Amino acid sequence: MSLREHALTLFRSAVGTVRPAPMLKRALKLQKDGCPQLLVKGRAFPVKRNLYLVGFGKAVLGMAAAAEEILGDHLARGIISVPLGIQESLQQAGMWEMLLKPHSKIQVIEGAKNNLPDEEALKGAVAIQELAEGLTADDLLLVLISGGGSALLPAPIPPILLKEKEKLTKMLASRGAAIQELNIVRKTLSLLKGGGLARLSYPAQVVSLILSDVIGDPLDIIASGPTAASSHTVQDCLQILTKYNLLHNLPKSVETVLSSSPTKPTAPEDFSHVCNIIIGSNGLALDEAKRQAESLGYTTLVLSAAVCGDVGRVATLYCQLIRMLCLGFAGLGEGPQSDEVRRDLLQLVAELQIPGLNLAEFLQALRGLGSKTPVCILAGGETTVQLQGTGKGGRNQELVLRVGLGLHRAQAVEASSSPGRCEIIFLSGGTDGQDGPTEAAGAFCSPELVTEALQEGLDVEAFLSNNNSYTFFSQFQGGHYLLVTGLTGTNVMDIQAILIRATE
Repeated sequence: MSLREHALTLFRSAVGTVRPAPMLKRALKLQKDGCPQLLVKGRAFPVKRNLYLVGFGKAVLGMAAAAEEILGDHLARGIISVPLGIQESLQQAGMWEMLLKPHSKIQVIEGAKNNLPDEEALKGAVAIQELAEGLTADDLLLVLISGGGSALLPAPIPPILLKEKEKLTKMLASRGAAIQELNIVRKTLSLLKGGGLARLSYPAQVVSLILSDVIGDPLDIIASGPTAASSHTVQDCLQILTKYNLLHNLPKSVETVLSSSPTKPTAPEDFSHVCNIIIGSNGLALDEAKRQAESLGYTTLVLSAAVCGDVGRVATLYCQLIRMLCLGFAGLGEGPQSDEVRRDLLQLVAELQIPGLNLAEFLQALRGLGSKTPVCILAGGETTVQLQGTGKGGRNQELVLRVGLGLHRAQAVEASSSPGRCEIIFLSGGTDGQDGPTEAAGAFCSPELVTEALQEGLDVEAFLSNNNSYTFFSQFQGGHYLLVTGLTGTNVMDIQAILIRATE
C-alpha cells in the first residue's frame, strides 16, 4: 500500500470509532435479566417504561437512532433538535442507519439554518423544556449532546425574546468580543444552557452522553453545557457588557433578567442527579488511528488532541516536525541542523500555547526512533484561518497546502530533507466529512506537490493568497489529493497524520 492509502485507512478508522452507532453501543447497554437496568459506562440505572430521551446537535440524529435500537420498548418518548435538512441529506447519502425507523417514539424537530438560532430551533428547545419540566423522581432522562447543540437549543429566559438576545450577541461580536465572552453572555440569558436543562429536569435522574467537538472536552462549553454546572456567574456577564460599553444600552427584558439572576454559581451538589459522560472525542479517534497505524507497522506517536491556532503557524509546526524526522532518517538527528529545528519548534509551541503539549518530552521520544522503521505522527484539534481572499476552501485543505509549500521551501535550502532519503505524506481532514463550503473533508500532500503543481501551471502561493485551496486541489492531478469521504454523521474536530518511511 502507498503512504496515501495508509493515511486514508488511519483517517477512516479514526472517524469510524466515533460514528454514532459504535459510540452508543460502547457506552450504553440494556440488561434485561431480572430487574431491567440501563448500564452506562459501568453505572447501572433501573428502568421500567420511565425512560425519556432528548438531544440536540449535528450528530444527534444518528445517536438517537442507535439509542432507540438499544433501548427498545423501555423508551417512553423522545424529542431531538437537529440541523435543518439533515434527514434529507442522510437519505440522499443512503445512510439509513443514521435515520430513525418509521413509528419511532422520538420526535424530530429541524432548525438552526446556517447554524444560527431561529424560530424552528426555539420550537425544539421549548418542546424539550416542557418534557424536562414534566419529569418526576421515578423518571430517567437520557440526554444526547453533540457540537452545534448550542444553536439548536435557544431558549432565552422570559421576558427576553430570541431576537433581542441575538441582537445583543451580534453587537458584542461587532465590538470584538471573543467567542468565550459571547458564550458567557448567551448562557447567562438562557433557560437551558449553563446547567439549565439539568435543573429543570430535577428530581429525575439525568444521564448525558456527549460527543465533544471542543478542545479539552470541557463539559460546560460543549453545546453551552446544558447539563453541566456553569463556572460563570451574572457578575461575569455584567463585566463583559461593561467592557464593551453595552451595559447602558440593553433591552429592558435583559435588564430585568440580569437584575434578578443569582450572583453565585450553582453549587456542585445541585447536580448530584446528573451523570455527564464523554462518549466520543478527538482523543478517542486518535487512539483508534494509533492502533491502526501500529497494526500497519508504524512506530506511532500522538502529538496532541488540542492543536489550535493560526493555520499558517500550525503548518510551520508540522513542517518543522517533518524536517526533524527527515534529519533522523538521514542520520543527522544530532548536530547543528537538528538543534536549529528544535529551537524553532520550542518557540512555535510557546507561541501557539497548545494545551497539554509537552514538546520536550515529545522530541525526546522522537530521538529514540530508529531510521529503518516507518514513523507515524498523529494530532488533532482545530485551526483558524484569517480570510484574505474570495476563494473556496476550508481550514484542512489550506493547512495541507501550506505544509506542501513549507516542505518545498525547506527542500530548496536543505539537501538532507530531499525526497530521495525518505517518502512523506501529510493528511488533514475534518471528521464530519466536510471542510468549509466544499464536499471534501480535507486533503493530502507530499514534498513534491509544489514542483509537480508548477509543471501543471499551478502557482500554490497564488491559490493560498486567495484562500483558494479547494480549487487548487480540484485542478491538481485531477483531484487525486483531495480527501473525500462524504457525510460521516459525527464530528470531533480535525485529524492530522504525518507518515514517513525510508526509500529503498
